[in-house]
Amino acid sequence: MGKKSKNIHPEYKVSLLPEDKRPREKLIKQGPDVLKNSELLAVILNTGYKEETVIDLASRILSEYGSKAITRERSVERLMGELGLPTVKACQVVACFELGRRFFSEQTGRMRAIRDAEDVYAHVHDITRLKKEVLRGLYLNARNRLIHDEVISIGTLNASIVHPREVLGPAIEFSAGAFIVAHNHPSGELNPSDEDLAITRRLAAAGKIVGIDLLDHVIVTKDGYTSLKQQGII
Repeated sequence: MGKKSKNIHPEYKVSLLPEDKRPREKLIKQGPDVLKNSELLAVILNTGYKEETVIDLASRILSEYGSKAITRERSVERLMGELGLPTVKACQVVACFELGRRFFSEQTGRMRAIRDAEDVYAHVHDITRLKKEVLRGLYLNARNRLIHDEVISIGTLNASIVHPREVLGPAIEFSAGAFIVAHNHPSGELNPSDEDLAITRRLAAAGKIVGIDLLDHVIVTKDGYTSLKQQGII
């Protein structure tokens, strides 16, 4: 008798699903329009990991990381750490979204304008549903149009983790004229913490040194937002 896998229970095998439920077969027969985002990602990942089918794995990646955040993630190591992905899977996720981002940038030409905290809130609203704090960097050109959006850190923010070089690196790389940072408070608290204030002042000072201004730091929740610029912190 052959050895049974220690990790994969038969119910986790996608091959046992009805053919019309398998992402790859659906793509071939019905086209991409009918597939959910998780199913499209499952086609890229190809196989599951440990006791997850590829469908379960793709769904978990999108739900735990946030659909917009995952499309802007550029760090393989961060994906491995936050989601427990093996190197190959993390590379597949980063590469597929980077490719899509490049094609999109080439085709759109003009990017959306970010003029105030309300625009920021509308743009990053997806992170208000996440259970962990996510810090996003929004990088603007001289006309306040968004040229790059990047996840800077995931987890409770503190000044030792959010180093200015992590935030200003993309600003320099993409030749931004200014930048905005935004992060969520899963607790629903709209008031900035002492760490939020310390990080804001540190980033503003670092931005002045390199000539790239921090325009605002926006804290977002499901119920609204707080602009540290409007509070006079910046």
